[in-house]
Amino acid sequence: MTSCPTRPFAGFDLPDTELAVAALRYAEELAEPYVFRHSVRGYLFGRALATQRGLRPGADYNDELVFVAGVLHDIGLSDAGNGDQRFEVDGADLAARFLREHGMPESDVAIVWDAIALHTSDQIGARKGPEVSLCQTGIAADILGQGREELPEGFADSVHAVFPRDDLAYALSDAIVAQALDNPLKAGPLSFPGSLLRRHLPSGTLPDWYDLIAGAGWGDRPARSGEDVARSPRELAGLFVRHLAAGDLDRLAGLYEPGAVFVPEPGTVLTGAEAVHESLRRYVENGVRIGLTLRRVHETGDLALLSSVATVDAPGRPRVTTVTTEVARRQPDGRWLYVVDDPSFND
Repeated sequence: MTSCPTRPFAGFDLPDTELAVAALRYAEELAEPYVFRHSVRGYLFGRALATQRGLRPGADYNDELVFVAGVLHDIGLSDAGNGDQRFEVDGADLAARFLREHGMPESDVAIVWDAIALHTSDQIGARKGPEVSLCQTGIAADILGQGREELPEGFADSVHAVFPRDDLAYALSDAIVAQALDNPLKAGPLSFPGSLLRRHLPSGTLPDWYDLIAGAGWGDRPARSGEDVARSPRELAGLFVRHLAAGDLDRLAGLYEPGAVFVPEPGTVLTGAEAVHESLRRYVENGVRIGLTLRRVHETGDLALLSSVATVDAPGRPRVTTVTTEVARRQPDGRWLYVVDDPSFND
């Protein structure tokens, strides 16, 4: 490639080949200003981290390819790049067309395509060659702060002085979500855009992995047997009573999330699997029997609020009757577990 002049960015030494300049101008033309600034920052951070790690441009990686991929990596968020695929792939396709029109060899186009399409895919870019890896490294540094402690002292400040952040991480997330809300094809349920979109929709609107395999039609079931699993919050009380009566401590404790809150008696609040397990063990060892009659259940999405009338019998003690309050949550595999269990909340 021949060299041509490019406007200076306050002393930052950017690649100035004809293709690099064209890519920079193309990115600035298409992208929102905050996206463009992020794209240049990502390149600068990636190059700085490469230097810190002993990698040399021209010897260990092709600096022009890293630059071109970096400045074009988010053009899928532009109007011109907004198609029916996730934004990373739309952007990679648009960048590939632009680069072919400017005479880039197909082997180099493939590298840039990978760098853009994979820039949100953890643990893949690093296996696709130094240019793809460095592009992702710089982007992750700018978005998530990964590797920021390795940057030369004061370097990030000088970059931000020329390329202000403007709350980039949130602004970029909002742009991805906006595209996905307008066109659900851009946010497959297992994709990065899908993971962002899920937080902006009512619970259960966008299926997750377990929803997909449950609807596959093959009839696959979780490893736990049906009799051990609460498929609705209403079934938890019956399982608790049955496992307690059988003295089956493991199945009893298995009805609680690992971080559950359990209140075995007024004023005693336990948190976590170990504490809950120990408290339930005392129930079993002391021969406690509990009957539960469900009063009401209120469900919203993956959460349920339950209340029961509990009768508690223990050897040598009078029967106690109380009204319980529990919160349960549906797990990714479809079963329900207790999150909060307070037998005396209403006392």
